[in-house]
Amino acid sequence: MPPNILILMSDEHRADVAGFAGDPVVRTPTLDWLAQDGVAFENAYTPSPICVPSRQCTLAGQYPHTCGCEGWTGLKPGHMTYASRLGQFGYRTAAFGKLHMIGPDQSGGFQSRPVGDVNFGQTQPVIEPWRDTLAEDPRHVPGMNKWSDRKEIERADPGPDNPHDVHSVEGAIDWIRETFVGDRYDRQNADRPQLIHVGLHDPHYPYQCDPELFRYYLPRMKRYEIEVPFDHPFLGLSPWPPEPLHAGVHIAERDVMRARAAYYGKVETMDRNFGGILQTLRDAGQDLDEWIIVYLSDHGDQLGEHGVWEKQKFFEGSVRVPLIIRAPQHLPVGKTVPQNVNLVDLFATLCDLAKVQTPEGLDSRSLVPLARGEATNWPDDSHSYFLQQGFRNGMIKQGSLKYHWYHHETRGEMPEVLFDLETDPLETQNLIDDPRYTEKVEAFRKQRTM
Repeated sequence: MPPNILILMSDEHRADVAGFAGDPVVRTPTLDWLAQDGVAFENAYTPSPICVPSRQCTLAGQYPHTCGCEGWTGLKPGHMTYASRLGQFGYRTAAFGKLHMIGPDQSGGFQSRPVGDVNFGQTQPVIEPWRDTLAEDPRHVPGMNKWSDRKEIERADPGPDNPHDVHSVEGAIDWIRETFVGDRYDRQNADRPQLIHVGLHDPHYPYQCDPELFRYYLPRMKRYEIEVPFDHPFLGLSPWPPEPLHAGVHIAERDVMRARAAYYGKVETMDRNFGGILQTLRDAGQDLDEWIIVYLSDHGDQLGEHGVWEKQKFFEGSVRVPLIIRAPQHLPVGKTVPQNVNLVDLFATLCDLAKVQTPEGLDSRSLVPLARGEATNWPDDSHSYFLQQGFRNGMIKQGSLKYHWYHHETRGEMPEVLFDLETDPLETQNLIDDPRYTEKVEAFRKQRTM
């Protein structure tokens, strides 16, 4: 029988806030175990540094402009995803928690969604008279049912666990017990290979975590090496509303440290929740060495680095993501892959590991040969895009070079940016006009999708 597959997905988890990634403060034993016995892709990037397109493009194995999901728009009903593809070949597929689907098709290609998103992904009604009152509420960003970034930071505090995640984990645990134990009616349902997806909201803001964790992390928080806003009309501003949030200048440094402490606590909470799911599988008699277990996040969070918060940037804190695949019967153990990859590559990778033919027309590339050291011609590139006010902003990462471009409805085309992460890992020097990189810049411009 093909291998069982478990997808563990978090929301807004910076790639460097994990023990296996070298963070000396955060406690992530579950992720560290996955990386120790799996393959960690240290230069994995999101197809879009925004929740909805990132998640849906990952499911579809296509970049945003290819599958038509470039912002708060969803995949068309029935669009092929890795869940629907594996379901065609006999997998029993179920998703718990956050998929962040938008539009009438809330399944994401999964056969079952016993526990799904709460207040996410609903079709928007045509008439919404109450939204005029939200615009008058100073707590909300105009047009957005959320706090401003400044308010999110200033209200960081100890608080309860995210109730959506609690329900999602409980639902996944019940499903596992019913499938592999079936003790209520002695009716197991494990005669088919399983694809189980568990999507959590953590460590996405609001910046609140268990009081004990908050007290643990608060005195251990440090400043980032670069907290000065980058000199760029888009990269220098946090998204909601567009403004710089330089610690100690635009916002109190103590509030910043509290928000980071809460974020770290949420990362540890997420790690504990995923650890509980893995333990449930062990308790149900499952040998996890026979499973394919994937951990990933949809994008990161700047957390005040470069004086900005949230995502929507092509800085590493926002666009680079954690990606681990643990499959000791199929892939090497304890390996780190330095080449550039993308979350859209997960589709072809799962098909390869499950011995299922990958559909044509995808942007997805199987990571299996790369993980095994057999991909001698790997292009070593990755792309990311998002739509803003009708304009497509984008990034191309190739080797250590990262090129990105921006448009704005009123400001027109903004300055292009080129970083060389080999010589400038903190992303402080824009090399776009450096004559040493002229040929590279011209090559990037020819590749970019307008």
